[in-house]
Amino acid sequence: MRYTAEHKQATHARILAAAEKLFRAEGFSGASVERVMRAAGLTVGGFYAHFASKEALLAESLRAFMAVNKSRWLSGLRVARGPEFLERFAQRYLGQYDRDTGETGCMMPSLLSDLTRATPEVQAAFGQGLEELVGEAQAQLPAREGATPRQQMLATVALCFGAMTLARATASQPLAGEILDAARALLIAGAPVEAGTKKAPPPKRRRGAIADAGSTPARRARPSRKKPH
Repeated sequence: MRYTAEHKQATHARILAAAEKLFRAEGFSGASVERVMRAAGLTVGGFYAHFASKEALLAESLRAFMAVNKSRWLSGLRVARGPEFLERFAQRYLGQYDRDTGETGCMMPSLLSDLTRATPEVQAAFGQGLEELVGEAQAQLPAREGATPRQQMLATVALCFGAMTLARATASQPLAGEILDAARALLIAGAPVEAGTKKAPPPKRRRGAIADAGSTPARRARPSRKKPH
């Protein structure tokens, strides 16, 4: 029986959706071809009409995940810059995490360790998604002292993905929530240095304030003493 192109495309999408859910919940090893196809309501024999291998399925799942979530994570944030952008990005990414089940969260915590051992095809798919996310987001970040906009965004994504992974690894402990709070706090710490912007002058010393270490204290005039007659 021959199916239409629309039917094949819809079936392909069903397999991808089922695979993403299983990858997110159980990682690469837990999402067998049989389980993916059963979750999609299909027979195992139809899998290879859509994907050459399980690795090819993972690669396409990663491309689809990063493309969809890039739009979700950056939507409405193009009016924000610097610390405001980082704060809103972090709140959006880290706040979506369901610590108890991981069902509605990012699939990165379940897959990162698998990706360290993945095929070049899979790593290239993930790397492409990261490049597109960082390339679009870095335009919202002015240069900081010691870090380019690209470095800031790469570090932001690394911190978010890492914090999510640690929170998942400590999901039954109060520490999990503290990890997410700490990641958000660190991302917005410090002010950016705009190109060509002069540094603010040091605050004026208040009368009676103790001089800084190493500074020369101002010489005070001695009160005059009248000789007794």
